[in-house]
Amino acid sequence: MTDAPQDLGNVKHDPLPLAALKALRPRQWAKNAFVYAALFFSFNFTVPEQVMRASLGFLAFCLISSTGYVFNDLRDAEADRLHPQKRKRPIASGAVSPGMAWGIMVACFIGGFGLALAVSPAFAAVALLYFVTTFSYTLIFKNFVILDIMLLAAGFLWRAVAGAVAIDVFISPWLLLCTGFLALFIGFNKRRGELMLLEEGAAKHRKNLSEYSPALLDEFQAITTSGTVISYALYTVLASPTPYLLATLPYVLYVIFRYIYLVQSGGDGGDPSGTLTRDKPILVTGLLYVLTTIVILVLAGPKIP
Repeated sequence: MTDAPQDLGNVKHDPLPLAALKALRPRQWAKNAFVYAALFFSFNFTVPEQVMRASLGFLAFCLISSTGYVFNDLRDAEADRLHPQKRKRPIASGAVSPGMAWGIMVACFIGGFGLALAVSPAFAAVALLYFVTTFSYTLIFKNFVILDIMLLAAGFLWRAVAGAVAIDVFISPWLLLCTGFLALFIGFNKRRGELMLLEEGAAKHRKNLSEYSPALLDEFQAITTSGTVISYALYTVLASPTPYLLATLPYVLYVIFRYIYLVQSGGDGGDPSGTLTRDKPILVTGLLYVLTTIVILVLAGPKIP
């Protein structure tokens, strides 16, 4: 971490308020949608009070996750300046000073855990476990091959668990299984995208990237793809409110196959949130998935305890 940024060529600085907002990485907040998973599949999306509690939980995780993003960018500022895209981040580019970044971190931490406590002490405890997991990743595990992805996946699991705790419903093992495989799938594809983008400069940006190879990541991709698809298919048949949810499986298959295509053909995937939120076919398919699932659940009626 250093106060003086290196020469970043033609990188232009945003106005300070906009740069401070970008330092929070609001595009990454899409990951916190996993907080809504329990609300959605427990049929509580028809209960306004439960929707409000889940939404407060979502906002809490947005602020808490941004605390981790700012801390990560502070630690990785020098490495980010070697990356063709991350060099434009507010802290790496010098648009946000280290002192201001620490102030943003403190504000996000206080605000995030304030909202978490407003949801419930149990929810705040799960949020704290998520916070410890993300900081452990930044400080230790991001440099350990395979463990780095497992820690990232654990962050998604805590989000899903927190969503169930927020509305006080049973934490389904199927929810954890599907979330875990999907998170591993995204994580290994993230590394695949980074390798393709950085090529020979990969090891300079992140130490453990030199320990991954395209062939190894393709193997991991195949395993996690199978796990994601099979676990979701089994959930719809064995544990969902209605077996008619199996009709949503084609949407899941298309999004997974489309994501793999984007990673393999263009080296996309290094920024999963960006890939998922700017690709129109994925966005349209995601919307159709949500609408179809709501219709099926409404017609089936609430049958989840």
